[in-house]
Amino acid sequence: MKRRKKEPEKGSPRWMTTFSDMILLVLVFFVMLFSMSVIDAKKFEAISESFQSRAILENLPSMMEREQPNQSNADTEDENEASAAESEEQTEDDRELDRLLREVRQYLEEHNLNDQISATRDDRGVVLVLQEQLLFETGEAEILTAAEPFLNKVGTLLQSLPNLVKVEGHTDERPISTFRYPSNWELSSARASSVIRYLTDNHPLPRDQFLAVGYGDTRPIAPNDSEENLRENRRVVVVISDPEFEEDLEQSAGGA
Repeated sequence: MKRRKKEPEKGSPRWMTTFSDMILLVLVFFVMLFSMSVIDAKKFEAISESFQSRAILENLPSMMEREQPNQSNADTEDENEASAAESEEQTEDDRELDRLLREVRQYLEEHNLNDQISATRDDRGVVLVLQEQLLFETGEAEILTAAEPFLNKVGTLLQSLPNLVKVEGHTDERPISTFRYPSNWELSSARASSVIRYLTDNHPLPRDQFLAVGYGDTRPIAPNDSEENLRENRRVVVVISDPEFEEDLEQSAGGA
């Protein structure tokens, strides 16, 4: 009896199946490498969470530290709330200073004092410049009666503000030498102090809210070459400080 010849296998050889599987695995491996090289943080976090949820990986240490979502969100919310509160506080400070400036300007307009007092606002806060002739006799530091209504208006407005109030005394360059005021330093300091003393004596204002500074003739705003310019340099400046400006000054002083 003759043996039957083995018929050739139809289709691809069996080893091709194994080879194809291996090539496919290599391809998948390189795809994974490429995807990890341009990984998206959100997708990676999702994949990481899915692996961590697998029971087989529960007892294995994580390859990278991950933030706790709840804690991270809580910290972010706290920071946002603090920032919003700070912005709201700064906005409230701005509104109060703007309100004070409007009321002062309205008072000056109603009482025809714009030629003797100016009211502006800059980085420091609200700045009131009072000419000498409204406040004092030449060479003196006693408050004149004519200045009291305006100072009372300022004192009333300050009662609703905790802001630091800096009062600066300035003179012209003409020398002075009297028993009470040996130089312009003493005169300018006494004038600044007189304004503060009037405000705190006649209104319920805390004394530690004020700061008196005497600059003498060291900070003129005009050349001391005419009677008009000399008059402009003899002044008292009241600065109702912007809290943000004062905070920046403190930080600058601390870093120096």
